[in-house]
Amino acid sequence: MRALLYDQFCGLLRVASVAEPAPPDGGVVIEVRAAGVCRSDWHGWQGHDADIQTLPHVPGHEFAGVVAEIGANVTKWRPGDRVTMPFVAGCGACEECQSGAAQVCPRQFQPGFTGWGAFAERVAVRFADFNLVPLDETLSFDVAASLGCRTATAYRAVALQGAVGPEQWVAVHGCGGVGLAAIMIAAALGARPIAVDVQPGALAMARQFGAAATLNGAELDDVPAAIEELTDGGAHVSLDCLGGSATASNSLLCLRRCGRHVQVGLLAGGDFRPRLPWERVIAYELTAVGSHGLAAADYGPLLQMVADGTLPLGELITRRITLSESAAALQQMTAGSAPGVAVITDFTG
Repeated sequence: MRALLYDQFCGLLRVASVAEPAPPDGGVVIEVRAAGVCRSDWHGWQGHDADIQTLPHVPGHEFAGVVAEIGANVTKWRPGDRVTMPFVAGCGACEECQSGAAQVCPRQFQPGFTGWGAFAERVAVRFADFNLVPLDETLSFDVAASLGCRTATAYRAVALQGAVGPEQWVAVHGCGGVGLAAIMIAAALGARPIAVDVQPGALAMARQFGAAATLNGAELDDVPAAIEELTDGGAHVSLDCLGGSATASNSLLCLRRCGRHVQVGLLAGGDFRPRLPWERVIAYELTAVGSHGLAAADYGPLLQMVADGTLPLGELITRRITLSESAAALQQMTAGSAPGVAVITDFTG
């Protein structure tokens, strides 16, 4: 089968013919119909993710498709089933999975990280009965692919970890795919999202998806001060959706007293373990939490919002590309992500 792979971190990305995957015990092989190109895939290619232990490697953790083969001990799925899955697949048996926190399972399987991913014609996944999510015939594969990481992570960050309520101010720092999804979800929950980015195109899309206000960080000397003035005291909830020392600090500093910071973007490279303004966390009694995907059991409300049109995720997709074009899409992220989402929909080209 055809797959995109790299033999070394930061090295050449190439489409090659590789062996067909076999379904593992408790897992399935999925014929991939669509795969999102996410900044987390870029981080993996750059060597920022310790879960990638063996090279060569195939990226891709956001996908949707059809079950092609089932392994031993799979009881809930059959060939032909339309499915997607979280990018963090819990084992289903540990304390965390049993308590509803599969997204932090210590034995988690991550396609595209702990195993070969979905920038390929087929992908093998583990823990199928616990993690696969059925897709209604009305949901297109390209839209479903965008659920796996950025939208599911944004939903958990805003609705669950952020506990956003109506009329609350929600600052979103970084309006790539996950940031735009967060804007859309916050607006759907009746909140007042503020989009912060340095790209006019991303800010324009944020306004389209319900941002109550937009701020161009490249034009401001003090982003937190601008948010404090705009909101008369600071945001109730703030998300760092980019993953950087500056955006993480701004996210904490823009909060009002007793506000809530959610770290979504991965802090890596030169921004790994940055110094953050913990003095403000203490003085304002802020809460700081992470958001690491969404358990399959929590997909129901999100899928309903997509089905009833509350979340028009199809409008997030700005580029539908071939497998051969995915290398360039990843490489372009070195200079910064283009507005919107790119999804691989053609695996023969």
